[in-house]
Amino acid sequence: MDLSESPETISKSLTDTGLEVEGLEVVEQVEGGLSGLVIGEVLTCEKHPDADKLKITTVAIGNGVVSPIVCGAPNVAVGQKVIVATVGATLYPKGSDSFKIKKAKIRGEVSEGMICAEDEIGLGNSHDGIMVLDTKLPNGTPAASHFNLENDIVFEIGLTPNRADAASHIGVARDLKAALNKPVKWPSIDTYKKDNDNLSIEVIVENTIACPRYSGVTLTNVSVGESPDWLKHRLKAIGLAPINNVVDITNYVLHETGQPLHAFDADKITGNKVLVKTLNEGATFTTLDEKERKLKATDLMICDGKEKGMCIAGVFGGINSGVTSDTKNIFLESAYFSPDYVRKTAQYHQLKTDASFRFERGTDPEITVYALKRAALLIKELAGAQVSSEITDLYPTPIENFNVLVKYKNIDRLIGKAILKDKIHSILESLDIAIQDNKEVGFTAIVPTYRVDVQREADIIEEILRIYGFNNIDLSDNMGTDYLANFPVIDKDKLQVKVTNTLTAKGYYEVITNSLTKPSYSESDSSIDEKNNVVILNKLSEDLGVMRQSMVYSLLEVAAHNINRKQTDLKLFEFGKTYRHSGEKYNESPRLAMLISGNIKGEHWSSKTRKVEFYDLSGAVNMVIGKLTGKELSSKVTQKSDPFDYALSLEANGKVIATVGKVSASICRKTGVKQEIFYADIDWGLLLKLTNNNIVFEEVSKFPEVKRDLSLVIDKGITFDQIHTLATSLERKYLKAINVFDVYEGDKIDAGKKAYAMSFTLQDKEKTLTDKVIDKTMSKLMTSFENDLGAIIRK
Repeated sequence: MDLSESPETISKSLTDTGLEVEGLEVVEQVEGGLSGLVIGEVLTCEKHPDADKLKITTVAIGNGVVSPIVCGAPNVAVGQKVIVATVGATLYPKGSDSFKIKKAKIRGEVSEGMICAEDEIGLGNSHDGIMVLDTKLPNGTPAASHFNLENDIVFEIGLTPNRADAASHIGVARDLKAALNKPVKWPSIDTYKKDNDNLSIEVIVENTIACPRYSGVTLTNVSVGESPDWLKHRLKAIGLAPINNVVDITNYVLHETGQPLHAFDADKITGNKVLVKTLNEGATFTTLDEKERKLKATDLMICDGKEKGMCIAGVFGGINSGVTSDTKNIFLESAYFSPDYVRKTAQYHQLKTDASFRFERGTDPEITVYALKRAALLIKELAGAQVSSEITDLYPTPIENFNVLVKYKNIDRLIGKAILKDKIHSILESLDIAIQDNKEVGFTAIVPTYRVDVQREADIIEEILRIYGFNNIDLSDNMGTDYLANFPVIDKDKLQVKVTNTLTAKGYYEVITNSLTKPSYSESDSSIDEKNNVVILNKLSEDLGVMRQSMVYSLLEVAAHNINRKQTDLKLFEFGKTYRHSGEKYNESPRLAMLISGNIKGEHWSSKTRKVEFYDLSGAVNMVIGKLTGKELSSKVTQKSDPFDYALSLEANGKVIATVGKVSASICRKTGVKQEIFYADIDWGLLLKLTNNNIVFEEVSKFPEVKRDLSLVIDKGITFDQIHTLATSLERKYLKAINVFDVYEGDKIDAGKKAYAMSFTLQDKEKTLTDKVIDKTMSKLMTSFENDLGAIIRK
């Protein structure tokens, strides 16, 4: 495709068609692009008076400038054309760090530049002497011009999963063809021909469902070696490491056309026969990464005449059948494999390759022979090979184009604008979608096989819209955001950010963990019922076999990871989900989990640290709840139960909103944690329902507060929450706050008892409290504590 547009213009065109360009990168053929390097001519060359191995030269570098340069190369001489790095240029030598050329004095002589060897500018490995050029280019000519260096522009495209057709350069060019109205120039294969019949390999496809089309050809007298610079540069530009000319060509054609290829060493194909079939369950096969894998009965294999596996079809090659430096003859494969088979195999073996990426999304069954010829011609050109057989092309049941009925009224309705029929037809034809049975009400769209994502009327309309241009669809003047979307009064995302900012400001770190977890956690944790596990059918591993019912183990694993690396003071939180299966229903619950352990803060000379306590975490939980609801929740001590040694539940309207407690040592040991862990589990879904966006602020009262202290001896089973609830129910008008500032349990009071030292804050918003009102209020509270809680007031 001939493109005169700038990279920025092309980028915008691709993004407008739905192939979002996420970045543009300039890729230099040689690092630095030889910027600041010019052709110079050595005018004089004399021995350095103070150094036996150095010479003092003068070099003409263009525009009448002559630079003095001290050079240590043994081969420098008058009259040579050389590469000069001028002052200010940066050199990128092979295998070394870059450095900048500066004006300097070397053994007392001024040097303004550097005459370069090939390894010093990244063009080779030799350091025997400076590069001497055979050129008539004038002095001062940029070195990049002499070496014909060109920079590439790499477009990084955020490819959506449905656009398998665009996973190649030609695929992207097809969209540019429609957007810019320019034809795609396919590489010519007109010169392809068979050279001889020296090597024939029989192909038998036993499973035609898994392999609807298989094409192959043999090439002999192959000279496997290093690829030419242009091919290596193009592969490196897209992040691929060159291997050898044959493998590089298959990778090049893959990214050019979107059709994966595989080259086999033909001399290693036993019986000169290729079988495409599945093997028995449990059969073993060693892949290129030297791993022995047990095969599933559904893994499609490419086998030799003895039914010995050579390659996992469409996924990964075998260790013994690939092309090496000793390969002389090859069998080149170009096939269309079933996306379902490839996807299952790649997932089961955890193999993600460029080939499987394309096959499992759907390639073009009509391009196999073209890609085969394209690659064969390149192998002939770059490896001196000969085509030594007819092309084998097994395609028993050709895959048909997709026929889609389209109505004009639906196009107008979904797009929101009436588009001329001729424009609709031209857009579709530019996308290789033919029009048949065109009538007043609609037509039949004939979609080519490579567009596996376009099979419904809505898909056709989307194709029309993305080429017509989303920006060309006007929004109505009276269309408002309420029409476009109904925004909830409570924005869950904003509230999550609010809580995240609050916790991070308090020194907590947010973590993100896997929702998959070990089934074994449910075996010794009574809070997790194994029957409620959501089991993964296609497991990545046994350790990730179920979805978590609790987030405690996820955070414990993070804690263990950090503690093992000497990070023992932890404050962690995570927004995540838990999953349960009950009967035929599945439940997914959003949670906020928090964990603290170690010291409350790091060591510092100005203050002592201490171990974290239950109240540090419960305070943080209450802070989160107060931040969203503006109120305190009732609390209740829970009985010892997994995963806690002891815990406190915070409730509202009879439902548990949060549970805070100390994790039992046995639970900690399951993840390798040996230090104390405090953990909180917050039902994020229920908490959001309690969120109050209408918190009212009032002016601070100008009347003073009064504090009174009480010492209560009470039963150990009585909680602060019981005292708080009783006090606030008795006195709503004046009682503003209650606080426990000391707790005593010891031999100076009766067994089973504890002493609370408490302060009560009283205030009247309308006037100053009198002693009479204060005494009456405190007397009422003391009487109630004695009668209802059995408290002894220590006076």
